Amino acid sequence: MSSCQTDRTVPPSCGRWATLRLGQIAFQRHFDRHGFRSTCACVCGRSDMAACGKGLDKFMFSLRLLRNLQLQNERFLSTSVCRLAVGGSSEQPPKFTPPSKPVIVDKTQTVASTRSHLSPEFIPPRQRTNPFKFYIERKDMIRRRKVLNIPEFYAGSILAVTMADPNASGKMNRFVGICIQRGGHGLGATFVLRNIIDNQGVEICYELYSPRIQQIEVLKLEKRLDDNLMYLRDALPEYCTVDPDMKPEPISPTGEVPVNKLKVRMRPKPWSKRWERPKFNIQGIRFDRSLTPEQMEHAQKWAQPWREYDMLKEYDTSKLEEQILSEVQREMSK
Repeated sequence: MSSCQTDRTVPPSCGRWATLRLGQIAFQRHFDRHGFRSTCACVCGRSDMAACGKGLDKFMFSLRLLRNLQLQNERFLSTSVCRLAVGGSSEQPPKFTPPSKPVIVDKTQTVASTRSHLSPEFIPPRQRTNPFKFYIERKDMIRRRKVLNIPEFYAGSILAVTMADPNASGKMNRFVGICIQRGGHGLGATFVLRNIIDNQGVEICYELYSPRIQQIEVLKLEKRLDDNLMYLRDALPEYCTVDPDMKPEPISPTGEVPVNKLKVRMRPKPWSKRWERPKFNIQGIRFDRSLTPEQMEHAQKWAQPWREYDMLKEYDTSKLEEQILSEVQREMSK
């Protein structure tokens, strides 16, 4: 095979002619904006054409390689120049600073209340005879609170209590109801939940510090006009009916606890107690819908207005509450 000599002229600007001579083959290519058109005049045989075609393919392949190397060198030079311009030749590259750790906020989790609230069972009764007994009980109550989260709630709040039950299918029992009473002191503190299930009133009295209680959830935090709502037993069923699948409502950790000023309507008499008498001082009942004016006037005969001014019956616990609250907060922070 005859050796092929290449005489290449670089294509000039658009619209001009370039000549490529490969051996005895003369190629004339016309370059335009959309590519190039070629016309070939062959003066040799088929073997020379095949050899020259292979040489042309190798030549074009080498041109592509050179072009790629040139582009890589240009990129390397441009990035290296930028780095030298920023940091300088004598300075070291900056140290790696890891990004700040993201803070994940769980919106479903209840926020701890910032209100200074002391649960009423911490306040000892007035006729206490041995203060050391209540001090030892407070130690046990604080230990229990470190294990079980006992939230802030009042009579009128809607709670869900999960309790260990050996007779249940899943060994757990969950009851949802409205808190109608809180009582007891120290480790003997109790609260009563009431709900209407299948048109039947159901009440459960829980011991607040019982080891069987697994979880206490506050679904709706609110107060009522009265501290004791036992009269809901004699009220219409809709006032103490709670959905067992109720979702918890958001609680403001800084604002005041809302007061529900709802007044209930009672069933016809007889009631479990004479709630209209002044000694109960009930504010949350519509007596005008259940009693006649003569019955209301008759109930006022049992009024004892002088008890309001009996100073011996006052039990000021403000200073005692401050001492116990500081003690509880100090022990809980340990």
